[in-house]
Amino acid sequence: MEHFEIPADDVARATTFYETVFGWTTEKWDEDNVMISPTGDGIGGDIHKREALAHPTVVITVDRIEDTVASLVANGGRVLGEIQPLGETSRWVYVEDCEGNTIGLYDETGTTA
Repeated sequence: MEHFEIPADDVARATTFYETVFGWTTEKWDEDNVMISPTGDGIGGDIHKREALAHPTVVITVDRIEDTVASLVANGGRVLGEIQPLGETSRWVYVEDCEGNTIGLYDETGTTA
C-alpha cells in the first residue's frame, strides 16, 4: 500500500490546512504525526514533524526492503540511510531513484531485525 508523507514545522497548522483546503480527514497518531485519509479513491498518507527531508515524499510498499534496495542500487539509485524499524513488524528507508528523487520504501517483515 503506497502512501505519501508531508513534512511540517507545525503539524497542527499543516493538519488544519489540509483538512480545510482538501477536505481530508485526519487522525492524530502521536504529537508529531497525523494520519491522512483523502476523500474519494486517493491514497492516504501522513503529516509529520519536519526532520531530514524538507519536501513531500512518496512511499512504496515492497515485499522485502533489502531486495528492493539491491535492485535499486544495481539500476543507478542509492540508499540515503539505514533501514529503520517502525513498530514491531514494519521497517522503512529513504532512497534516491536514478534521477535523484527521494522515495521511501516500507515493508512488513514480521520482525525488525
